[in-house]
Amino acid sequence: MATAYTKLLLTDLVSSHVKQVPHNYIRPLSDRPDLLNVESNATIALIDLQGLTCEDRSQVVREIGLACRNDGFFQVKNHGIPKDVVDGMLRVAKDFFHLPESERLKSYSQDPTRTTRLSTSFNVKTEKVSSWRDYLRLHCYPLEDFAHEWPSNPPCFRQVVGEYCKNARELALRLLEAISESLGLESDYMEKALGKQGQHMAINYYPPCPQPELTYGLPGHKDPNAITILLQDGVSGLQVLIRNGKWVAVNPVPDTLVINIGDMIQVLSNDRYKSVLHRVIVNDTSERISVPTFYCPSPDALIKPAEAIADEEHPPIYRSFTYGDYYEKFWKRGLQSASCLDVFKL
Repeated sequence: MATAYTKLLLTDLVSSHVKQVPHNYIRPLSDRPDLLNVESNATIALIDLQGLTCEDRSQVVREIGLACRNDGFFQVKNHGIPKDVVDGMLRVAKDFFHLPESERLKSYSQDPTRTTRLSTSFNVKTEKVSSWRDYLRLHCYPLEDFAHEWPSNPPCFRQVVGEYCKNARELALRLLEAISESLGLESDYMEKALGKQGQHMAINYYPPCPQPELTYGLPGHKDPNAITILLQDGVSGLQVLIRNGKWVAVNPVPDTLVINIGDMIQVLSNDRYKSVLHRVIVNDTSERISVPTFYCPSPDALIKPAEAIADEEHPPIYRSFTYGDYYEKFWKRGLQSASCLDVFKL
C-alpha cells in the first residue's frame, strides 16, 4: 500500500495528517517567508470601474495608469462580473478539490502541453523545492475549443466555470482598453498586440500547512502574461512587493478582484509599467482557494514596445520576440525573482 509520501497531490498528503512539512517543501534559510516583516498599513489602489462607462472614464483611466506605473497591482470593484457567477466559481472550485482522490486524479498530468491538467507545486520536473499548492490548469479561449476537456465532476463544473471565463474575458478586454488609453495609445492597441489571444485559468488549492514559516504556497515571481485577474476566497495569502521595497499583504475585500500586469504589458509599454514580484504564503488553520485568470498573447504573437511610445528620447528596451518563445523560457526557468525579460533586452 502506498504511503502518504508517495501521494501525487499535496491535498492527499495533507489529508493523511502530516504533522511536519516534508523535507522537499522546506525552503533554504535565506529563502523563507519572514512572516513578521510584512507591511500592514500600506494598501494597493482600489478602483471603481463603474466610471469606465460614463463621463468619469478619463479619471478612471488615469487611476489605472497610475496604479500600473506605481505598483503594477490594483483592486477593482463594480467590475461587472455578477456576484452569483463569482460565488459559483469559488463554490465549484472548492467542490472539485474536495472530491475523492481517484476522481481528481482523472485530470492529473505532468505534461505542460496538456491544455487541461491537474498538478502540484509549479513544475515538478525541474524544481528543487516544492510549493505548498495543488492546481487545476484550464485553457479557456476560445471556450468551445477546450470546455469539453474539463472535469465533468462536479456535474455543474463546465457550465459554472465557462460562465465565469466568459465574464473574465470581457473584463480583461475592458482593462486592456483602459491601459492602452492610459499610455496615450489607441484603445484597441493592447488587444491587437496580443494576436489571436489566449486565456488560461489556474484553480489554486492551498491546504493548511503545519509549519507555514518553512515554505511558500508560491515563491516570489512575476507573471509572464499580459494581465491577470485574481479571484480570492476570504482567506489571506497574496503578498506584493510594492514601491517601498516592502512586502504588502493584499487581504481579500468582498466583491473585489485583484488585477496585476504581467511581463508582456511591461514590454509593450517599454517599461513605463512594470511587472511586479508577488508571492503566496500559507497558514496552519485554513484551506485557501484562488482563481487567477491569465490573459495573454497567442503563441505566435510578435511582442515589442509600442512604436508610439518608443522614440529617440525613450528608445526601445526590448527586441521583438514571439510569446511562445518567451513562455518556453519562463516555464523551463521556473518561478524566480529574476525576470526572463532580460534575455530579450536590446
